[in-house]
Amino acid sequence: MSSDERTQTPETASGAGNESARKRAPKPEKQPRGCCLILVAVVLFIIASAEAAYIFRDRIFGTTRPAATAPSLQDRKIHYWTCSMHPHYKSDKPGKCPECGMDLAPVYAETTASKAPAPGGRKVLFWQDPMNPGNRSDKPGKAPDGMDLVPVYAEEPGAGERMPEGAFKITPEKQQLIGVKYGEVASRALSKSIRAAARLSYDETGITRVHSKIAGWIEHVYVDFTGALVGKGQPLLSIYSPELVATQDEYLLALKARDKLGSSSFSDVSAGAGSLLDAARRRLELWDFTDEQIADLERTRKPSKAVVLYSTAAGFVLTRNAFERQRISPETELYGIADLSTIWAIAEIYEFEAHLVRIGQAATMTLEAFPGRVFRGKIGYIYPQLDDTTRTLKVRLEFANPGFALKPDMYANVELRVEYGKRLSVPEEAILDSGSEQLVFVARDGGYFEPRKVQVGEKVDGQVIILGGLKAGERIVTSGNFLVDSESRLKSALGVMDGTGKSEPAGASSQQPKPERHSHD
Repeated sequence: MSSDERTQTPETASGAGNESARKRAPKPEKQPRGCCLILVAVVLFIIASAEAAYIFRDRIFGTTRPAATAPSLQDRKIHYWTCSMHPHYKSDKPGKCPECGMDLAPVYAETTASKAPAPGGRKVLFWQDPMNPGNRSDKPGKAPDGMDLVPVYAEEPGAGERMPEGAFKITPEKQQLIGVKYGEVASRALSKSIRAAARLSYDETGITRVHSKIAGWIEHVYVDFTGALVGKGQPLLSIYSPELVATQDEYLLALKARDKLGSSSFSDVSAGAGSLLDAARRRLELWDFTDEQIADLERTRKPSKAVVLYSTAAGFVLTRNAFERQRISPETELYGIADLSTIWAIAEIYEFEAHLVRIGQAATMTLEAFPGRVFRGKIGYIYPQLDDTTRTLKVRLEFANPGFALKPDMYANVELRVEYGKRLSVPEEAILDSGSEQLVFVARDGGYFEPRKVQVGEKVDGQVIILGGLKAGERIVTSGNFLVDSESRLKSALGVMDGTGKSEPAGASSQQPKPERHSHD
């Protein structure tokens, strides 16, 4: 056998017809490389499937993937879930933030307890409870209400100020949305006006009733109509009285006796004559004989048949019961005369303002009959009883009436000024009154608000006097405080939420039992 025949393979021996088939057949040395490619493809498919499953799981539960250098989920324990925009909200399970709708992010146990330095090299001043900023600590941990403490950095607004319990934060954007406006607690000079309707009346202390002290008949009437203005000492009428004529005769006899016996050497006789004359004179004076009438009687030495009755006061005639030839007696009221140089105004003050009025308090009065004219007077008397129908208290004011311009029964408006001096006060809109308590929201740095109970006094022209709870210089909310209160109650309710998701009523104690938290592997 030749050497060419020895070198032929069995395939070559099969003939030249099979040459093309031999070229298409796979070579034995390439089979291991194909198996490796298939294995690599299977591994890549498994990794891609795992990655897709992990991403799908993130989207379902709203989580964020940990950094590549962080430990695996099996090695990290989820402490709670929180909102990145509202860190004060926490939950024991994934979901949505009730304030902004963002997906809750997990916070791992090693994150809350980490003592690593602050990001960006910021200095941590202290750790505080996000729901009760008054709870502070110099290291991370848990607050008494079960909340995790969060760091407060040196450059944060309000970081150096210790927030009282119950304070809460509202972002500037939300404040603008609510319409929050601010004011300042300050001492102000306060005064209040009390306005009331009044009716003018006669000054009762200036009314004179004219009577005759003797019985007789009216001879002549000098003031013969109601409403006449008379002066003091003006004649009103003349009266004929037999008794008065007899008294004049007695006086004339006593006068003659004194003239004859006054120079007697007997002292008893001269003294008796003088005493008789004095007694007769006093009797005439008691019957309202004037000195001029007595002097005229002494001069004429004849008794007057009719004696004139003069007015003892100036004023207007209110009543007239005197007519000629009328028989009168001491019981007969002949005239009623009212002095209108001073007039009364009877005002009615509401019950809740009654404690603000006092005798001698200055007052002003205006009337529609005299537009632009102001009358000034004072309180002369406060009536002792309240009107049970109108629930008002009557107050009598006294006004001078020069020229008699003010007439009785006119209607007027009176105004009383009550001076409080300088008092600590806030605008009335700043007080949130629930009936049982009054609240004011004190604005602090960093967007924090503190609800504070205050003691209030009188409401004076849009201001409320503060008796306790505030001090001068503090900034308070004067507009939008109702919505600020709603925000406070919402955050308080979220802060005390239990494991079932039900919140306690607003105003409950801030020290709540720690909610049950579930760990997620």
